[in-house]
Amino acid sequence: MAKTIRPAAVAGMFYTDAPNALRRDINDYMHQATPPALTHVRAVIAPHAGYVYSGPVAAFAYKVLAAQPAPPKRIYLMGPSHRVWFSGVALADYSAFSTPLGNHPLDVEKIEALASSGDPFAARNAPHAPEHCLEVHIPFLQVIFPDVPVIPMLFGDVDAAFVGQRLNEALEAEDVIIVSSDLSHYHDNRTAHTLDRQFINAVLEGKPREAARGEACGQAPAVALMTIAEKRGWQPHLLDYRTSGDIRGDTSQVVGYAAIAFVEAAQ
Repeated sequence: MAKTIRPAAVAGMFYTDAPNALRRDINDYMHQATPPALTHVRAVIAPHAGYVYSGPVAAFAYKVLAAQPAPPKRIYLMGPSHRVWFSGVALADYSAFSTPLGNHPLDVEKIEALASSGDPFAARNAPHAPEHCLEVHIPFLQVIFPDVPVIPMLFGDVDAAFVGQRLNEALEAEDVIIVSSDLSHYHDNRTAHTLDRQFINAVLEGKPREAARGEACGQAPAVALMTIAEKRGWQPHLLDYRTSGDIRGDTSQVVGYAAIAFVEAAQ
């Protein structure tokens, strides 16, 4: 039985549904981003809010990925389920994700292999259908890596370190991981900066237990990534950090956004 295509759930809300304007927005964010020159980038953490808020920060992560000498073989796109509760990790059982820029392919064979491997992975579309945190990254990928297949993964109630251990077994040399996460939510700007720095420092210092105590909504996939990074010797680098207040000016109730890259030591 042929797999279906997941339709866009938040086009016209989190980002424009006009294809030309969407591509222009992404190119503008990428042009304005000024990340350091990094090689051997194996993973990034990037935010998932509406583009007018998080787009400038997410672009730092995508500009670093786009600057690598070759595209990855596949991309593990991992984020938290905001709207559906479940146990484990839900793999998207579709053939593609649709956005105003077209259909982006999924790695159906790898998704099926992971699902058949058992706990904590299962093919489960219900959490993916309304979810924004992975979808908002797809247009960026359609601009920089239009032919690279994605494995969309939503984290429910799960042991994040265990997920990291299982993924470490599946990860191939040319694969890349993208973790979708915003940071603290709805504090004043000064409080947000303080809370977010605690999470960022925990990530940069390789302290997953401290990262798990933060307010990042994607702390579980972030901890899974940190587990892999520790096993493989990947080093994190902060690319950008800002709040919605820093970007848009209203500092009374803000959301934090960070872009962090994980770099493999040259062999």
